[in-house]
Amino acid sequence: MIGRKLCERLARDGQLAGNRIDSADLVDIVTPSPPSLADFPTTSEAFDIAAPYVAPKLIARRPDVVFLLASIVSGEAESDFDKGYAINLDGTRMLFEAIRREHRLSGGAYRPRLVFTSSIAVFGAPFPETIDDDFFSTPLTSYGTQKAVCELLLADYSRRGFFDGVGLRLPTICVRPGPPNRAASGFFSGIIREPLAGREAILPVAETVRHWHASPRSAVGFLVHAASLDLAKLGARRNLTMPGVSATVGEQIEALRAVAGEAATRLIRRQRDETIERIVAGWPSRFDASRALGLGFTAESSFAEIIRVYREDEYVGPVP
Repeated sequence: MIGRKLCERLARDGQLAGNRIDSADLVDIVTPSPPSLADFPTTSEAFDIAAPYVAPKLIARRPDVVFLLASIVSGEAESDFDKGYAINLDGTRMLFEAIRREHRLSGGAYRPRLVFTSSIAVFGAPFPETIDDDFFSTPLTSYGTQKAVCELLLADYSRRGFFDGVGLRLPTICVRPGPPNRAASGFFSGIIREPLAGREAILPVAETVRHWHASPRSAVGFLVHAASLDLAKLGARRNLTMPGVSATVGEQIEALRAVAGEAATRLIRRQRDETIERIVAGWPSRFDASRALGLGFTAESSFAEIIRVYREDEYVGPVP
């Protein structure tokens, strides 16, 4: 979903980091649809990033900028240990290695910008009230561990000069359009998206659960901004926690009530899920993202604004 929106943004802009886009290669586990407005050639291919032949094939084209969003989501990574490590860790490292190979073959001339999507799941409890940029990384899920390892690899490969990497720890992206996925965080979107469409939504945790959110529009903005960022300002600390909105589930529901009324909130059904409760309990809920904000990254300022962005960008039906 974020990849599709990123492609649409790049097609609309026609440039990246101040340079005209000459071409774009779009890759996913299923063949992605090319953006309709692009005035540059695109290729669309379906590959499994965990397959050893894929990364060398893609990087042999020597793209100037690589947006690496490939991963499976938190709930699936927790339930399928082998798949999580094969895709989220091994697939990422094989892509890093493919870039290192091309760097070597070019005599050091090939050194792309690599923008990697990490996650706030790299942090684990116990948490302070607000997590700042100096808080240590102790993930409590397989997904968070995989992302944390990739952050370390990105910093080391960047230090060695194989590529110019920057890792973005995304908040939970909300409200996600389309059908639910297997992310443990999916209910944060579901309790807004489904009632707005007149459908029942399941809430598996207490309304007191607090979390860190940003919209898909903000996520794309993070990626585009990272592609043009002066990385000298990052130094050796190549991974950044992105700004967002800290809101409880109850505050989400109140924002929905303000937009769609009481009838919409009555479509939320409480059904406890101990597995999701356990996963979410190990996630952080509030950040001081001063470092990212100082570098020009921006996000919404309230959950009501996140709902407004969803309605502007995705929702086309009547509000109940």
